[in-house]
Amino acid sequence: MQRTMLVTALWLLPTSLFAQWLDFKTPGIPRTADGKPNLTAPAPRTPDGKPDLSGLWMPQRNIYWLDVSPNPQDDSFFTPAAEAVFQKRAADLAQDWPGTHCLPLGPGAILAGMYRIMQSPSVVALLFNVVGNGGGLDDYRQVFLDGRELPKDPNPTWMGYSIGHWEGDTFVVETSGFNGKGWLDTNGHPVTESLHVIERYHRKDFGHMDVQITIDDSKAYTKPWTVTEGAVYQPDTELLEYICEENNRDFGHFVGK
Repeated sequence: MQRTMLVTALWLLPTSLFAQWLDFKTPGIPRTADGKPNLTAPAPRTPDGKPDLSGLWMPQRNIYWLDVSPNPQDDSFFTPAAEAVFQKRAADLAQDWPGTHCLPLGPGAILAGMYRIMQSPSVVALLFNVVGNGGGLDDYRQVFLDGRELPKDPNPTWMGYSIGHWEGDTFVVETSGFNGKGWLDTNGHPVTESLHVIERYHRKDFGHMDVQITIDDSKAYTKPWTVTEGAVYQPDTELLEYICEENNRDFGHFVGK
């Protein structure tokens, strides 16, 4: 309980906690007559007509990275093996959450913090900066649009392997090849190497984007489910380097069963 309260409190801190170059205005973005960023301006497009998702984004406040389950009151969607893992993590007060040990968050990073999207016709990169969540990381993902398929026999990784395509104005990302060590949230919902994640990014206007995430892991859950979060463009700020291992004092204060 105390850990959840700490995590929640840090999440509610103002965005400026993450920022540097605070006096540098983001060039080339729409602004109102008084010079403020115009987040309701039309969404930009690339030369080939696709929506341009590039920019610095912050998920709107939500509970999903704390608890991503489709119904927190109903855990019947667990497989028996996954429920045993979840109950053990609860009894241990989530002390083995990867972020506590300065390890990547895995699929949970999608829900957890600020990220920059860098878009080109053949690859879209996501640079993650998750700070102030009891752990932290700088990490990245590459989403390939060059026609390759998801690997059939991947070397499992924390962040998986991603390919993307466009469905109208929605950017669709499929990811698999996870190593099964990540957590979906800080409450301890587990994943296995069979996890398959589908994300849908739709930029509604310049400053607002809908992100829909479908989680499908047949070895951990009896059915897939989908959560939707909003993301807001972050103008006139930047990512701040965060190296968790430089001053990691968290783990010694966490106790479990």
